[in-house]
Parts: sequence; C-alpha cells; structure tokens
Amino acid sequence: MEIDFLQYQVRNGDTLTSIASRLGMTSEELKLFHNSHCQKMDKVWFESLNDVKKIFVPTNFKTKAEKEQERKNTFPSQWSDSFWAKRYTVNETFETPYEPSVNISYTIELNLRKDKNTGRHILNYLQSDFKSNGNTPDDKVSSLSIACMQSIMPLEFVINEQGKITGFADHKEMIETFSEQRKELEEFYVGEIFQNYLNTFERSINDEMFLLQQFQSTLLFQTLFPKIDWFQKKTRWKESFYLIQNSFSVQCELNIEQKNEDDNSVLTILTGKITQLCTSQEIMRGIKLQESTSEPASGNILLEYTTQIKNKNLLQVKASVLLSHEEEFIHQHHINITQ
Repeated sequence: MEIDFLQYQVRNGDTLTSIASRLGMTSEELKLFHNSHCQKMDKVWFESLNDVKKIFVPTNFKTKAEKEQERKNTFPSQWSDSFWAKRYTVNETFETPYEPSVNISYTIELNLRKDKNTGRHILNYLQSDFKSNGNTPDDKVSSLSIACMQSIMPLEFVINEQGKITGFADHKEMIETFSEQRKELEEFYVGEIFQNYLNTFERSINDEMFLLQQFQSTLLFQTLFPKIDWFQKKTRWKESFYLIQNSFSVQCELNIEQKNEDDNSVLTILTGKITQLCTSQEIMRGIKLQESTSEPASGNILLEYTTQIKNKNLLQVKASVLLSHEEEFIHQHHINITQ
C-alpha cells in the first residue's frame, strides 16, 4: 500500500497557516487532511497549534491548478504502448423493440510492438471465451462461426500514431492460415450448409478492404481505439461514426467533458448526436438512397473513458449507441470494456 502522508513534528511558532504555506496548501486544506487521518481525540480545529505535538501532512499534495493540468495531460498527443492494458473483458448488449435483448461477452488480449524492418506499429489482437447470454453457444452454426474466427486469430493490425487501425500487417498470411485450417474444420462440419458458410467466410476474408471495414465499424473498435485528438478538443466538433456495424458512417456532432474521478483517475465523457440527413431505414440497411422523404433519423452516442492519471492507462470504456425513428428507439447497443 502506498503511504501518502507523514507525521510532522510541530515546533514553537508553527501555525496551521505557516505549515500549510510551505506545502502549497491553505490552512483549511491542511486541517481537513489532518483530521481525516488522525484519531478523533487528536483533531485540530484552530489556527494555533498550542498543545499539538504532531500533525499529519501529505507527501504529494497537488493544488487545484496542478490537478487540472494533470487532467489535461491525461491523453498524450500521440498514443503510447502503455495506453492499453494487455487484457480486457468485454460485455455487449443489443436491444430492439421487436426481439429479446442479446448479451455477448468475451475477452480480448492486446500486444503492441514496433516492426524493426518497416517501423510500423503492429497490434496483435486475440479474442476468446465467447459467450452468448451467459452460455457458450452449442449449436453448430454458431460454433462454426466462432471456430472460423479463432482459426485466423491472433489478428495483426497496423495502427497509426493517432491510435486508429489502418490495415492488416499481413493480409496474405491470414488467407493462407485459414486455407490450412479449413481442412480441419471440414472434417467436423460436414454438409452443404456448412460448406456454404465456409465459402462465404473465405470470400469475406479474401476481400481486405471489406474485412477491415467489418472491424472498423464495430462499436468495440471505435471505442477501444479512439482518435487521440478527440481528447484534446476544446469545443464541439463533427466526427463520422458507425452506429450499426457494416452500415455506412454517419456524421455526428460530439462534445467532450472531463473530470477527476479521484486523485488517480480521470473520466472523459464524449456525447454526440446525428447531424447528417439520412433515415433510420438507410442506416439499418446500410444503403443510402438518392432521395428520401421519410423522417430523418435521430441518434445519440455516449462514450465514457476512465484513465489512470499517472501512466495514462485505459482502465475502462463504457459506450452506448441509440438509434431512433419518430422518437421511438429501433436499435440500442451498449458495450462495457474493463481490465
């Protein structure tokens, strides 16, 4: 346990104000600090320290101005490999007004390295322990879907200096890996339905741009790999965001608020709403129409980042996306990513 205080031996002539000033505190701040650490009978109430032998003082006191500066420096102008933890637990919930909600959970492992030959930053991404509504899927179609993804794991992405995924490190190797793994999958998953699924999956991963967009459009990747300059913003700004995976990105207006949770962490809250003129049907179907007379879609985004102040490590992300039509919600997606 880290000790954040020590006992100061009171000397003749010492007052709350004289001691506090040497620490960069006010007398009221010192009094409150001492009283919160001492026993009830040793509390201090007056400026004079007559008959007071010892007083508790902080070892690392920070003024309000210093705390504010630390908050501003929570996110660097460029990401570093200490921003992400090695492992996170992810929980996602999907809701529509017509079907029961679906909850999925899984773990992800991240490992960052710099390629010595190209100088590119490579993110090694592994996803495992998938569960749906608390259970491991036991139907063959779902298990085949999971097996296909596991066959190409871990994935290696190229990540830029702003923290965004920009491509695959070696797309050709991914295709070759699946081609080898497919032979084993076909021994267990026999039949036309499974062959069709394997063919569709292989076509999907062969299309590099399509596959990359599948990942980039997920709420997971948009929240876990944000643009670092989001956290340097001072005023509202426009940002493209995928409200539905594999749909098209929609222009939204975002706003930022940051506040200290405690002395060790800061909470960054991003709120947004759709500003682009399009309909909810277009977003849900992923197809933009030439002309539309329907009611424009309304939608809200909420992103909450909890980050350590000292090492700028991402502790937790919570995000929610709500899509509505004529003031009635038609899609909600929540995600919670924790160390």
